[in-house]
Amino acid sequence: MTDRTEPYADDYRIALLRERLAVDGQAELGVRVERRGGVVLLSGTVPNATRRDEILELARTTLSGCVVRTEVAVAGRDAPDHGEELP
Repeated sequence: MTDRTEPYADDYRIALLRERLAVDGQAELGVRVERRGGVVLLSGTVPNATRRDEILELARTTLSGCVVRTEVAVAGRDAPDHGEELP
């Protein structure tokens, strides 16, 4: 027999992670957290690698036991080192 309460517990933890991201010191509203089948997907863009690492650690602790896939990118703020060539 399958335990039907477990998906609800995962939904609760996903909602908790979303809330923590929204009220955290640097409110990361650009990071999306969604369930896709049996996987939780984190996607979006953050200002730096340190912030990405903080978010991933928060996800690991909040969603322990869940399969988490991350597609969180770091926004580049450096000036380009060459011109863009258009076809």
